[in-house]
Amino acid sequence: MVPHLTTALTGPLLGLEKKFLDSATTIEHWLRSQWNEHTPPFYASVDLRNAGFKLAPVDTNLFPGGFNNLNPAFLPLCVQAAMSAIDKICPDARNLLLVPENHTRNQFYLMNVARLAAILRRTGLNVRIGSLLPDITAPTTLDLPDGQQLVLEPLKRLGTDGRRLGLEGFDPCAVLLNNDLSAGVPDMLQGLHEQFVIPPLHAGWATRRKSRHFAAYQQVATEFANHIGIDPWLINPEFGVCEGVDFQERTGEECLAANVDMVLTSIRQRYKEHGVDAQPFVIVKADAGTYGMGIMTVRDASEVKGLNRKQRNKMSVIKEGLEVNQVLIQEGVPTCETVDEGTAEPVVYMIDRYVVGGFYRVNTARGIDENLNAPGMHFKPLDFETCCSLPDDCLDPDAPPNRFYAYGVVARLALLAASLELEQSQPVEA
Repeated sequence: MVPHLTTALTGPLLGLEKKFLDSATTIEHWLRSQWNEHTPPFYASVDLRNAGFKLAPVDTNLFPGGFNNLNPAFLPLCVQAAMSAIDKICPDARNLLLVPENHTRNQFYLMNVARLAAILRRTGLNVRIGSLLPDITAPTTLDLPDGQQLVLEPLKRLGTDGRRLGLEGFDPCAVLLNNDLSAGVPDMLQGLHEQFVIPPLHAGWATRRKSRHFAAYQQVATEFANHIGIDPWLINPEFGVCEGVDFQERTGEECLAANVDMVLTSIRQRYKEHGVDAQPFVIVKADAGTYGMGIMTVRDASEVKGLNRKQRNKMSVIKEGLEVNQVLIQEGVPTCETVDEGTAEPVVYMIDRYVVGGFYRVNTARGIDENLNAPGMHFKPLDFETCCSLPDDCLDPDAPPNRFYAYGVVARLALLAASLELEQSQPVEA
């Protein structure tokens, strides 16, 4: 289930795309065998970077918040994939509780919640939305910019023992989180009994770490690359991790500088091997959290020493005001793509094990070596060209359906890595 799309792509990548195209049968068989062994997350989105000489994921979100940015033509795919996911978890489900972020002022995010609820309702579920906000004490109707309305209701514990989560008169089979738990797991979500919480609580940023995800991805990418006969580096961003960092107190600078130097040295060697004429860089970012916070581009280890106050303030705090004490030093993958005269990167959305759509994140104020999830960004939905299909080997390797097939392959590798990551970080029951 890989959409056939109209794209605005430029850049080489012909060799890698041709390899994927020639190996499509082998790739799909390998992925199918992996899903026999591992359970995919309920949903995910993957940020990709296409450098022309490599194609790699740079972030994987297990609580995707941009369903409103998908082209409406993707909805049938989303519904079919959601049916598959629900059948695995709770096949007899009638009621599902959706728990969103506390962003009641973010109209774009609320439209995402409305789109997600609509997808789930079309699978035959009764879907209601429960809010963690303490000031939501009664059903509250919010008007959305597109004319829709969203009703938020106060969450409550149900039953004589209070071990189920629901709403007044609504006892759901499953609880779907669209809240990444950056601020921790609230008491309301803890200790639930005989009720599925998806994704699991340990998928939230209270415990999840990007370094664990990319360690799992490195494992997946290496096995996959060996299976089809390519260099794993072509799809894998190298990384290091540094603990005990305090940007305000300037502690951990030596560790940070050493890791930056290590990753840059490795990239230079790889560039030499592959004949890449470009200046290497790394992205230093918080090892937990999202929303493009706590991120900087670094081209030399000296740049992370003696940061000025503005830089330290930027790097020291992420979403929910949480302090950064562990950072990921990730190989910078420049993007060779532009859309609407802005620097662009594709974001691929998946439900269950299926690609269900995507969009470009575009930022006219940022360069090819910078984080695009920043002020000034906008989204450009990927459109259907004719229908849903597998890659078309009658077309050139860089034809739109084949280019997007390559994106779908790498995104699904990141999805597989997320499933391994969740297995490996599963809390041990007492």
